Amino acid sequence: MKHLFAAAILSSGTMHAQSGFSSDPLNAVFETKDADNFWKAFDKMGTSDKNPFDEYMKNGSPGVKGFTEYRIINADSLYSTVKKRKEDYLKSRNVLTGLNQKERRIKAIYSALKYWYPQAKFPPIYFVYGRYNTGGTFSKDGIMIGTETLQNLDGIVGLASHELIHFQQDIKGNDNLLKYIMSEGSADFISELVSGETNNSPFYKYGETNSDKLCREFVTVLKKKDYIDWLYGTSKKDDRPNDLGYWMGYKISEAYFNKQSDKHKAIHDILNMEDPLLFLKESGFLDQYIMEYTKANKMKFEDFFK
Repeated sequence: MKHLFAAAILSSGTMHAQSGFSSDPLNAVFETKDADNFWKAFDKMGTSDKNPFDEYMKNGSPGVKGFTEYRIINADSLYSTVKKRKEDYLKSRNVLTGLNQKERRIKAIYSALKYWYPQAKFPPIYFVYGRYNTGGTFSKDGIMIGTETLQNLDGIVGLASHELIHFQQDIKGNDNLLKYIMSEGSADFISELVSGETNNSPFYKYGETNSDKLCREFVTVLKKKDYIDWLYGTSKKDDRPNDLGYWMGYKISEAYFNKQSDKHKAIHDILNMEDPLLFLKESGFLDQYIMEYTKANKMKFEDFFK
């Protein structure tokens, strides 16, 4: 899912699931008390001399705590945003009605992940209220959904599935564009595998249509730390949509998966990438373009992966 505070996400990296979380997908917790507390605070606006969101923050779950540093910031920041966007917040007031039905679908996806990756842990999903800057993210405490960004629950299954994959990831290697896009694209790939739902986002359609041009460009920038034009924003140099890196990471993951005879091990490898550059080499996805690049720069093919 899109993380609008890109710097915070990229600096956080990936993390192991806490050992205390359930290994049984059917026992995964869906926590909505923060949403209830938000609306209690909301209804006190205009009648209380104090900031009613102090209590929301004070009594918040680990989900609110995890949403605070880069998103909510503090009770005053939240209060200010809610006052300015009161009507927007009201659109989500009853959005969690019918969540039980979505829970069943999400837990079925969790069970599919358990089949593919038996070591999977299933953290709580916290439905919290923030300041319209994040739809979903994760921390060591679990998955957090920015409930105010939801106008319905149509996308909640894909969002929960994607963040669940992030929660399992332990991707090592140098911090560069390749690592960033592998984190996002591989999450989309495995999410699609376990959910059976194809991602129809604009960047996937654009990627397929412009594959040759994009692959040739990506080879020249994948070792850089700059993620502009590939994640979270573009320079407007052409008509590309945001987040093309999701598509590229998906394609590399797919190519790696298809080459492996042991598909369960392939999923393990994707989630626990030791070196994204060597993973790219083993996938073979960009070989043609890397050969062109190394030839033009008078390099050996093997040296590209050092």
